[in-house]
Amino acid sequence: MNLFEELKWRGLIKDVTDEQAFIERLKTPMTLYCGFDPTADSLHIGSLQQLLLLKRYQVQGHTPIALLGGATGMIGDPRPTTERKLITLDEVTLNGQKIRVQLDKFLSNEGPNALISLNNFDWLSKIDILSFLRDYGKHFNINYMIAKDTIASRLDSGISFTEFTYTILQAIDFLHLYQTYHCELQIGGSDQWGNLTSGTELIRKSVENSKVFGVTSPLITNSDGSKFGKSEGKNIWLDETKTSPYHFYQYWMNVADTDVIDFMKRLSMKNPDQIQAYEAGVQTEGHLRLAQKALAEELTLLVHSAHGLESAKRITEVFFSNQWNQLNEAELALALSDAPQVLCLEDTSLIDILVEAKIAVSKREARDLITQGSISVNGQKVTLIEALVKQEEAYFKKYSVLKKGKKNYFTVLHTKV
Repeated sequence: MNLFEELKWRGLIKDVTDEQAFIERLKTPMTLYCGFDPTADSLHIGSLQQLLLLKRYQVQGHTPIALLGGATGMIGDPRPTTERKLITLDEVTLNGQKIRVQLDKFLSNEGPNALISLNNFDWLSKIDILSFLRDYGKHFNINYMIAKDTIASRLDSGISFTEFTYTILQAIDFLHLYQTYHCELQIGGSDQWGNLTSGTELIRKSVENSKVFGVTSPLITNSDGSKFGKSEGKNIWLDETKTSPYHFYQYWMNVADTDVIDFMKRLSMKNPDQIQAYEAGVQTEGHLRLAQKALAEELTLLVHSAHGLESAKRITEVFFSNQWNQLNEAELALALSDAPQVLCLEDTSLIDILVEAKIAVSKREARDLITQGSISVNGQKVTLIEALVKQEEAYFKKYSVLKKGKKNYFTVLHTKV
């Protein structure tokens, strides 16, 4: 299958401004772009689909432009309900510097179609208000603008002139890239369709005999209705200081069987035959979670390098092997970060800790759990009801790991030195 057919198969095509002409244009190399607004100091996994789309085009010989919205990030793409909080130029600049490093992990900076990295602050900041109104605003009909979904959804609740003009700024970006780099394609999520068509219209009106394209892809959603890209209500970031490689890896390992093949089609660089093999495996041996593991390994390696993947896998394996001594202190802290904690100021009887940690509702139940062999401490099964949990035996003299049954972990945090 050709590139367009594969993108369709992967679920990465929703709207195209001129589908037949676009399919024909893809037969030879072209330049395309996608914008990333630096409204936070890191991208999160919601950006992966567009980042990897740029990569797919680049692998096929097309030239990608990653555009940082240093100017548009100060305005804010309209939300469906409320105004965005304005951030300062210093914040946008700092955020942009950090995001730039992340973009370079995905796209090649070498070869004839090397990544072009740009920031729209470099040209939008130089446009004075009269030029904005005369040279660009004149091309936008108010009726046309308010019909766009991003603006129409805000008409009842209200929208500021600042956010109302966002679509014009993004259109200017496309025009500038077309005139400067002969960029003929803008890609984005389906929520960007209105902005993409604003750009194609501005170019059509501004440049004779021009032909450019806008292509959107459906936003990723979880089949159960929960929001993609969040775990326990928190974003999964591409910055390891905000989301560790281990938690990043675990997010993909915990993807539901009903979602994993859709996510693999959209986010994996594996070919269709490989993905179809994993799809068959989900149906026949889903309990092995081979598709989840393959996706977790591929994306963790891409985002966090071989070192991050190795650490994530080592931490994960410890939950099965109970060899906690294989982890360094930072890895152990990560492994136990989601486990309930109980503080221990001195060597304490295991029975008392089980009750205090609410692992057992009473000392009698605690004794029963111990004598039945249901409790382990630091990977060793404990059957003596007189057993103590000692700081001297704790990992790094700080952490003791309690396990009840096969899957329930608890952390004893020794705070007395």
